[in-house]
Amino acid sequence: MLYYLFELLKKYDIPGQGLMTYFSFRAILANVIAIVVAYFFGKRVIKWLQKRQIGETVRNLGLEGQMSKAGTPTMGGVIIIVALLVAVLLVCDLSNVYVQLLILTTIWCGGLGFADDYIKVFKHNKEGLSEGKKLIGQFLLGIMIAGTVCFSPNIVVRQEVEQTEHISEAGVPTGEVDHGRYVSEDVIKSTKTTIPFVKSHEFDYKYLIPFKGAFGWYCRWALYALVIIFIILACSNGANLTDGMDGLSAGTSAIVGVVIGILAWLGGNVIDAGYLNIMYIPGSGETAVFMAAFVGALVGFLWFNTFPAQVFMGDTGSLMIGGVIGVSAVLIRKELLLPILCGIFLMESLSVILQRGHFRYTKRKYGEGRRLFLMAPLHHHFQKQNIPEPRIVVRFWLVGIVLAVGTLALLKIR
Repeated sequence: MLYYLFELLKKYDIPGQGLMTYFSFRAILANVIAIVVAYFFGKRVIKWLQKRQIGETVRNLGLEGQMSKAGTPTMGGVIIIVALLVAVLLVCDLSNVYVQLLILTTIWCGGLGFADDYIKVFKHNKEGLSEGKKLIGQFLLGIMIAGTVCFSPNIVVRQEVEQTEHISEAGVPTGEVDHGRYVSEDVIKSTKTTIPFVKSHEFDYKYLIPFKGAFGWYCRWALYALVIIFIILACSNGANLTDGMDGLSAGTSAIVGVVIGILAWLGGNVIDAGYLNIMYIPGSGETAVFMAAFVGALVGFLWFNTFPAQVFMGDTGSLMIGGVIGVSAVLIRKELLLPILCGIFLMESLSVILQRGHFRYTKRKYGEGRRLFLMAPLHHHFQKQNIPEPRIVVRFWLVGIVLAVGTLALLKIR
């Protein structure tokens, strides 16, 4: 609880006591703490898993190097969760509603994935938790997050208004004429979100509702809630499908986490938001500190998870990673950027959907199922072509970096 300790020291004239008031310092500190905890805690967890022979059971699917992974410790997602929570509890402002929702997501999705891994490893049931139960768990989380976003008075946005007088960084009129827009002090509950390629970078879900009055108001918030639930389900399952090669899911997710952290930082700063003409969300800057810890935990885990992996994250990690990414994007109103930013997750998910759909269609039409890909998810399609696993992973990382840079570039494309 370093944040609150420094708060108590404010009344004393101690050098450095104001450091915790800076998002930049706390973000760096959270990142470093998460990396260190993941490294030292990870070594202990791996030894404990190896001692008790808690390893991965592998089916022979004809993939190169696949059988060599048999017995590798799994459930390593616990390393990510512990490193993340330790850093967050030490550095973040725990009274912030955005941090509270992200902690809830971490524990909820991590617990859901842990239950799945526990059934697979200790109950020796390779199927684990059924898809239906996973979806119900994710849906319940989506309802809680959507309900909080829609009804909490602490989750608001600031309106932008036309300005005819220059406003200084301190918010004081200077008397100079400067036509444009600035962020007002009026906070509102809104269904607005960020969308690329338009002048104001804003889209309101009410545009999709043809009804007016009270009924239209209810329909607007209901639609927004459904979008939030869908985003959480899609991201959580997309990250889960991406977890199939050493370092693939952790590395890709770390890249996404960096971008979400940057967007949260900019959107939580009134000056930066005004300069970039993006939505200013009071209090959302704390999300940047959380995401710094999130990226640090993933980087620390990658120390053990890069090829050849010493430990697998399992559903304990993958479901949590996707949940955190989805919820954080929703909280900073950037969920409509996810198809670009999380393009790897999207491609992996679509490959599975298309493979299943095409197989069922051709089975009905021709009497035998045919496949679009050699194997799904997509990374296994390339593996079936005898491309070395490390090469596939690094290339996916490179695609993820290009998508991340493109997402940030959209801030200035309108």
